[in-house]
This record gives sequence, C-alpha cells and structure tokens, in this order.
Amino acid sequence: MRVAWVRAVGTSPEQEAWSRLSAWARPAGLLDDALAHPVFGFNNPPAAPGVPEYGYEFWVGVDSETQPTEGIGLKQFEGGLYAVTSCHLGPGMPQSWKFLLRWVHTSQHAWRRTSHELERIVNPLAPPAETVVDLCLPLEE
Repeated sequence: MRVAWVRAVGTSPEQEAWSRLSAWARPAGLLDDALAHPVFGFNNPPAAPGVPEYGYEFWVGVDSETQPTEGIGLKQFEGGLYAVTSCHLGPGMPQSWKFLLRWVHTSQHAWRRTSHELERIVNPLAPPAETVVDLCLPLEE
C-alpha cells in the first residue's frame, strides 16, 4: 500500500502529527472513506525510559496519482499478518494493547518485532471521544 506520511517529535506529538496530516488530507477528501484511504499511526521513535520526547507518525493510504505537498512524505507499506483488537481512543488503549500481547503469547503466533505496531483510525473524522481505533500487532507468518 502506498501511504502519505508525517511525523512529529515532542512530549505529546500525536496532536501535532495529526494536525499536519489532516490539514493536507481532509481538503483532498482522503479522510472521507477510511476503507479506501486507511489511516494508521504509531510511535516513531518510541518512548524511551527517562526521555520525555518521542515521535509519532501518521499514514494515510493514497493512490499512485496522489502527490503530497511539502512536509508530507510518501512510502510503500508492505503489510503482513496482524492480530487486531478494537477500542476507543483514550485511557483504555494501554489495557487493550496488553490484551493483544497476552493473546499472542498464548496463541500459535509470534510477535513480529521487525515491524511497527499500528493504530488504525477507524473513523478519522469523529470527535476524539468517539474515535475507534484498531490496534494492530504484527505477527510472524
């Protein structure tokens, strides 16, 4: 899948990264159909003990004709096998990640640590309190 992407770094970079991506993607209609243009996010680089800053990267799926503006990159995402669970955006997300990790450790699958854990925004135009997120844990094939 071809994706347009942005990344921000800070003590809470998600909002800045989302603002930059949505400022470009919303007027282009890329947030209107989450099936045609899936939106993913993940920590990049992840938080480290004792370091208050980390990065957050957002992707939106785009076709071969889409050309981003300055500050928006393009890359190819190869995909793979993922374990998925859904939750609402907010304080319950860490517990949902723990559920997914417990599941994979008791299944016949293994966590593919060479890929990103992804958070797919199911309804990117919803208000934060109503946003549903699919947590996607990469698995060994």
